[in-house]
Amino acid sequence: MSDSGFDYDAIIIGAGMSGLAAGIRLAMYDQRVCILERHTTIGGLNSFYRLDGRNYDVGLHALTNYVSKGDRRRPLGKVLKQLRFSWDEFQLRQQKGSQIAFGDVRLNFTNDIQRLTADVADHFPRHVDQLKQLIEELPEYEDLESIPDGASGREFVARYIRDPMLAEMLLAPLLYYGSAREQDIDLDQFVILFRSIYLEGFCRPREGVRLILRLLTRRYKQLGGELRLRCGVKALHTTGDSVEQVELDSGEVLRAKRIASSAGWAETRELLRDRQQHSNALDEARSDGNVLPPLDDRSAGVLSFVETLSVLDRPIAELGHDATIIFFNNGEHFDWRRPVDLVDPRSGVICCPENFEFEQPTEMPMVRVTCLANFDRWQELAREEYLTQKDHWYEQIITTIKPFVPDFERHVVAHDMFTPTTIKRFTGHLNGAVYGAPRKQRDGRTGLANLFICGTDQGFVGIIGTLVSGVSIANQHLLVD
Repeated sequence: MSDSGFDYDAIIIGAGMSGLAAGIRLAMYDQRVCILERHTTIGGLNSFYRLDGRNYDVGLHALTNYVSKGDRRRPLGKVLKQLRFSWDEFQLRQQKGSQIAFGDVRLNFTNDIQRLTADVADHFPRHVDQLKQLIEELPEYEDLESIPDGASGREFVARYIRDPMLAEMLLAPLLYYGSAREQDIDLDQFVILFRSIYLEGFCRPREGVRLILRLLTRRYKQLGGELRLRCGVKALHTTGDSVEQVELDSGEVLRAKRIASSAGWAETRELLRDRQQHSNALDEARSDGNVLPPLDDRSAGVLSFVETLSVLDRPIAELGHDATIIFFNNGEHFDWRRPVDLVDPRSGVICCPENFEFEQPTEMPMVRVTCLANFDRWQELAREEYLTQKDHWYEQIITTIKPFVPDFERHVVAHDMFTPTTIKRFTGHLNGAVYGAPRKQRDGRTGLANLFICGTDQGFVGIIGTLVSGVSIANQHLLVD
């Protein structure tokens, strides 16, 4: 321990994208920083695993916020600058083209917004001017702080788009890629995702998420950062309005000047169990109103997913399918809420990772399908029934997507599927909630002087968003004396 009595200048809980980004920023300024990760792998919601000699990505379908080389003004360019990566290191290639498919109506979009507006003009000719007006009046990234907490993205869309089906089609990709709020999306997140998906667009790094994680980890360690795997946090012990000690699962106790948690809002509250007995008195004593909300089930999100991963013996483009990502819905209505059954296969996301503009194949041919799922229903299953239901829902999902992709079943050489309980086990997110708590904390403050939230529950979404979150928390709170 140093003379100051602290083991580290900063401890970061979780080696996901935001945690790694925060660690790099701190290490750049010679901070003594340690990232603690409970599991044996890094990446959190965006990682990978190996099964029967094959690598499977988890989380990442595509990077959003694509920019051309040399553009440092928008989020991706700013992240590269802040973390000191070159554009070439990420080896990015743009999407070939994606779709929003509601029944027989298909809206195609690329990284050029003109493709989307042209398709809207074809299918919804009376409403294309409304879409153009929405785009013109969409707030800039810099204006997000002026948006009231909890403002509705759905209500914003309704001001411009009068056709209910078109409104739902425009919302579907945004909800699937970032909303923790049932049947809606916070307006600030709507702005972020609309810009990042429609106005900037999709891209993918060579080798998928593995390349990004390798670059982040290498940079962090080169700068002197410490990464401890299999090192979970058991509790955060407080004195007054600060975290005094970080207790590990092993019983080891660490001390740091500042702590950033990417574990999630409700999950971090779980680590403050010893504070709950006097939390009311402490909260009432604060005059700035910046207090932790009550620790209850409402603090955690409920939206989770299953994802099927089907490895093919050939690229699906050889079967006549060039679309990169398809957001589909074949029900009478589009429901963005926790399903009653184990899975709601009526809507979802179909991703073909090789359908980006790579000169040569970079990954094994695969079709990934994501659908909404119910954590509680999956959690209550006994092991044998759990495996039976996985097989059942894999078949159901593959059957459901047949109107949107060629019949590829005879070309499947291996497949796997993860469920909400898988997400809970490997991320720690309560309810397997991929996008965390519906209520976000934009400034990252928790009400404790030296504890901050980064990542999904700060309100930043997507790979680039979580990297921005880690950078912003490091810059605003962890590097300030």
